[in-house]
Amino acid sequence: MFANKMKPRFALSRYIPILKWGTHYHRADLPHDLLAGIIVAIMLVPQGMAYALLAGLPPQVGLYASILPLIVYGIFGSSRVLGVGPVAIVSILVASAVGGFAQSGTVDYLQLALTLAFLVGIIQLGMGLFRVGFLVNFISHPVLAGFTSGASLIIGFSQLKHLLGIDMPRMEFFETVTYALTHANEADPVTVMLGVLSIAMLLYFKFVLGGQLERAGVRHAIAIPITKSAPLLIVLLGTTAVYFFNLNESASVQIVGNVPAGLPPLTMPTMEIGTISNLLPTAFIISFVSFVESISVAKALAAKERQRVSPNQELIALGLTNCASAMSGGYSVTGSFSRSVVNYDAGAKTGLASMITAVIIGLTVIFLTPLFYYLPKSLLASIIMVAVFGLVDIKTFRFMWQYNKEDAFSMIITFVTVLWWGIEKGVLVGVGSEILLFVWHASRPHIAVMGRMPNRDIYLNAARHDVITCDRVLALRIDQSLYFANVQYLEDAVFRWLQKCPNMQHFVLICTAINSIDASGLVMLESLQHSLDEAGVTFHLAALKGPIKDRMIKVGFTDEFGIEHIHKTTHEAMVVIGCE
Repeated sequence: MFANKMKPRFALSRYIPILKWGTHYHRADLPHDLLAGIIVAIMLVPQGMAYALLAGLPPQVGLYASILPLIVYGIFGSSRVLGVGPVAIVSILVASAVGGFAQSGTVDYLQLALTLAFLVGIIQLGMGLFRVGFLVNFISHPVLAGFTSGASLIIGFSQLKHLLGIDMPRMEFFETVTYALTHANEADPVTVMLGVLSIAMLLYFKFVLGGQLERAGVRHAIAIPITKSAPLLIVLLGTTAVYFFNLNESASVQIVGNVPAGLPPLTMPTMEIGTISNLLPTAFIISFVSFVESISVAKALAAKERQRVSPNQELIALGLTNCASAMSGGYSVTGSFSRSVVNYDAGAKTGLASMITAVIIGLTVIFLTPLFYYLPKSLLASIIMVAVFGLVDIKTFRFMWQYNKEDAFSMIITFVTVLWWGIEKGVLVGVGSEILLFVWHASRPHIAVMGRMPNRDIYLNAARHDVITCDRVLALRIDQSLYFANVQYLEDAVFRWLQKCPNMQHFVLICTAINSIDASGLVMLESLQHSLDEAGVTFHLAALKGPIKDRMIKVGFTDEFGIEHIHKTTHEAMVVIGCE
């Protein structure tokens, strides 16, 4: 009876994780969640405003996207430390998609951004409910690394207009760089100085201060909030400087201006067919890319605590989170790598930390937005640039170039295409190139000539080991399943060896790596047997897996092939042939 009562709650907690950790919340976890929530909020306030500007939206939209979405994720997310909210990559994707249909700063632009967030939410929610999270595997690591690196450069250089204090039209990457170089003489010196000083301070806090605090004996729990407070600190210092020295008028420093106070109103996406069809391609890209980014960091951090993250539940949570953002004045959100790591390092234990961050952001929107009036846009630009340039993944490229140049090629193709043609096309071309490479590899599997180790019943690759071979027998191992794309390659390889070995009397296909054989593969084996019979060569199969053998027997393949030519092991085949 007790078990029956528990089953509905347990089943429901799979889809609403707060029912699991919330009903067994430990009071000792509260200080950790509280500290983590405060630290992440300190990071998220300036980042949210900066990323909203990057998306072409008013700064308060970034704050709106950091309230209700964080609460929703805290309820439905399976990761206890994932820091959800606005991120740079998604922001530039939003600007790229919406900017083609509306002018930044207009009501139509904001409405399209809301609609895009809602579409992303519906797509992710549907993927999670139908348990098709495996589809994101089509975005490989090389493609994701190339996309991230290329998008990071686009994002960083898009902020030059704020860093230099000059007006720049919306252009492609290379045009933006050229325009900035040719108009650098128009830059406002004070704006540039504020931006450069901010970048220097951010880099100092990021790479130097932590080591100094550690050598000074400062505890890790105290050092984390200090090193992560740089964005908030430069916002306070920069805003104060502009206010007291009137730099927005005396030196033409561009400021954020009026930021509306109060919680966001209820908003609804546009459901017109034309609008949806225009935004749908980018919505799919954001859905895939943002999920890959989220699940990667969520799994990595969960592994450290021996916890489990459910990919399909994460899709459901992110889908509901984006829907919540669209209905509360925000835009598309996802898990942030940097904020998630900070959340983990600060000691977050449950989703309550995310909710505490949301409450602090909400209080900031209600009471503190007037303080952002004199905030220089160049400071927000510096926060973005320092954050995204760290995502340019040179280390991964070096590793891929050494390990697998074809993966490195996919990364280069994606990177160059993103810079040259834009982010959406770059992702599609990158995925396409990876699929083509996969098909090419699949159609040309590795095939090894096998021989026996002296005085042992073990058979190894003759090209790599000192083994014994028999000139009457060709033993080949194909390191892939047999299907329509690679059967011709295997058949051609057998005939090439047949021409090289005039004394060949037996051919043994070693099937240890063959997990399946499709209809095309079976037809090829029949055809190969007939050709070998005509050449006076006996065809053998060794180490064939049980399920494959069962299907062969079922369709009558073994009647003509001969069950006596199918052997349990390679050595058994060699014994029967008389070449052991």
